[in-house]
Amino acid sequence: MAHDGSMHTDGAKGRPMRERRRLEFAVAGVRGVVRFNAPLKEYTSFHIGGPADVLVEPADVEDVVQLTRQTHEQKLPIFVLGGTNLLVRDKGIRGVVVSLGKLRAIKEEPGSVLYAEGGVGMPTLIGHAIRRSLAGLEWAAGIPGTVAGCVVMNAGTRLGEMKDSVKAVRIVSPKGALMDCSAEAIEFGYRRATLPKGVVVGVWLQLRSGVRADIEKVVKDYLHYRRDTQPLTLPSAGCVFKNPLNDSAGRVVEATGFKGTSVGDAQVSMKHANFIVNQGQASASDVLSLIKKIRTGIVRKAGIKLELELKIVGEV
Repeated sequence: MAHDGSMHTDGAKGRPMRERRRLEFAVAGVRGVVRFNAPLKEYTSFHIGGPADVLVEPADVEDVVQLTRQTHEQKLPIFVLGGTNLLVRDKGIRGVVVSLGKLRAIKEEPGSVLYAEGGVGMPTLIGHAIRRSLAGLEWAAGIPGTVAGCVVMNAGTRLGEMKDSVKAVRIVSPKGALMDCSAEAIEFGYRRATLPKGVVVGVWLQLRSGVRADIEKVVKDYLHYRRDTQPLTLPSAGCVFKNPLNDSAGRVVEATGFKGTSVGDAQVSMKHANFIVNQGQASASDVLSLIKKIRTGIVRKAGIKLELELKIVGEV
């Protein structure tokens, strides 16, 4: 290592050694998994994405506190994976990337409340609720994201959305302080939530007692509907565009002739025109070119400007 501040580089990354040292200080003492130059396509539902400078899977909330504090001290950016509506660019993400996959605890509290750590998958949480005859999460059947990701983007379907169930959220602040934020203090909008800065490590969900067989039937019926109407067998990031007022983005894309359009291995799904699927080796640039083609064409043909629901992150 060079200690004189000169621009010596780490050959594997081509990044200055001093940046590598800051990353090493940021993750020092973390008990979870730490991977430098980790390909993010292994961590996204799209199976697309360049490398993270360093990817961390914290062992528990205390690990998140330490990692967040040290990353802040090193003045490095931190990005948390979690939502499915995510496209990571081909050059990847600089700084520290966090996967909450090890934060999987679910606790029951009085009054039909469940506390779920941020890394709990929604299918796991729904299964837990069903076994305890708790209703209120049926709308999320088929959503593959984490609890934290679903809060941050206020995930939803035609049956409901995350804000309908959230009672409070536990967040680790950028300086490593734990804080609990009630639902009333969070501004929820269409596929977004305005939260205090930090990492969502847990969510309290206010559910209600129900009849297990009834809850199971709603979930089963909605899963069938999703399987029949959405391309759930191919990698995707869910809906690409927000629905225009009093219309459906999928209908607009199909009506303007873009269903089935491809760029490389990125294709507008033949099953649902608001999904782009990865047919094998699609790159982020393939997806972005396809999105540009669709949006430009729809403005020209229909005069409608589609807004992205998909979140695009990473180095340009």
